[in-house]
Amino acid sequence: MNANPKGLTIVGWVLTALLGLLLTFSATMKFLRPPEMIEQFEGVFGYPARLAAPIGFVELACVVLFLVPRTAVLGAVLLTGYLGGAVATHVRVGDPFIAPVIVGVVVWLAILCREPRARALLPLRRV
Repeated sequence: MNANPKGLTIVGWVLTALLGLLLTFSATMKFLRPPEMIEQFEGVFGYPARLAAPIGFVELACVVLFLVPRTAVLGAVLLTGYLGGAVATHVRVGDPFIAPVIVGVVVWLAILCREPRARALLPLRRV
């Protein structure tokens, strides 16, 4: 397989780092359970507060898989599913759902930039 261009790899890792920080912060908030987050979690989204930590754990596990080069593609697939659930939750309660959609798109931009195997699976141009 061809080597990944250096610039593309750097862009991919910068996007990956930003996503890692964002999603780790999100998971951390689910573990810390600040009152504002729990109020939204229960009141707006309709999830029991006891599910915040397990959902945060799933989010953090997906992020770790995404950050490790060997499991990055699996992590991207799992994050897509996780973010799909976030989109469904926002749609169900009538909230704007563009944020999780954008995060999902950036996940795939990052993996396509840093991982030649992903580009081989999902070519963006015809040969």
